[in-house]
Amino acid sequence: LQERGLEDSSCTEGFSVMVKESCDGMGDVSEKHGGGPAVPEKAVRFSFTIMSVSLLMEDEEDGEKKKAVSIFEEPKPNSEMSCKPLCLMFVDESDHETLTAVLGPVAAERSAMKRSRLILSIGGLPRFFTFHFRGSGYDEKMVRDVEGLEASGSMYVCTLCDSTRAEASHNMVLHSVTRSHEENLERYETWRTNPFSESAEELRDRVKGVSAKPFLETQPTLDALHCDIGNATEFYKIFQDEIGEVFQKINPSREERRSWRAALDKQL
Repeated sequence: LQERGLEDSSCTEGFSVMVKESCDGMGDVSEKHGGGPAVPEKAVRFSFTIMSVSLLMEDEEDGEKKKAVSIFEEPKPNSEMSCKPLCLMFVDESDHETLTAVLGPVAAERSAMKRSRLILSIGGLPRFFTFHFRGSGYDEKMVRDVEGLEASGSMYVCTLCDSTRAEASHNMVLHSVTRSHEENLERYETWRTNPFSESAEELRDRVKGVSAKPFLETQPTLDALHCDIGNATEFYKIFQDEIGEVFQKINPSREERRSWRAALDKQL
């Protein structure tokens, strides 16, 4: 605060803490020798990173407006040194039921922290901290698990939108983020109760691949199959142009482009 030229008396709004959550499987951790207890041979680690701490201040020019003043920013947010493990569990990340049971208390604590403030006495004064969580440290497999979606072999290929494989193959680049945690919860209730007495196929089409209860809210990231398809499509075009040295040609013919594509397909 002193470095920013701020007074203690001006810190009435409290501090805002941004926390990044991460959860990923650690692979095979089976005991190769010896006769230890019978536990699952895979492990999952749930961890968090304090990304930033900011303070809401009144704008001197406009007293009604609030502006965020950064007090702390993690210089290496993706470093293992700044990633604090919170829970290490012997469980297969594909086992939705066990993962839900183990991470249930973490999810409950997270929900309680979002709705409350932490009061700490620092420098002889009570400081108020509010917490905001961003579940962006999940890969696609874990997002599918904690958001209650079908596994990666599902016809619903994307964790960000409702595209099926057929739709994604026709529209590989242009798509938008339409899924949300709240909507996934609603779809799970529809899947569980089947209020319209539909057949299994009709019900599956209605809920768009939600088949289990979502228990952790995740932040949309680029780690989704639809994004991979779009990126691959763009790179496929770029590689074709590089093979044909298109920068030296003004308007290449269709036959030339076809030969470039054939040359690239041979390499792939």
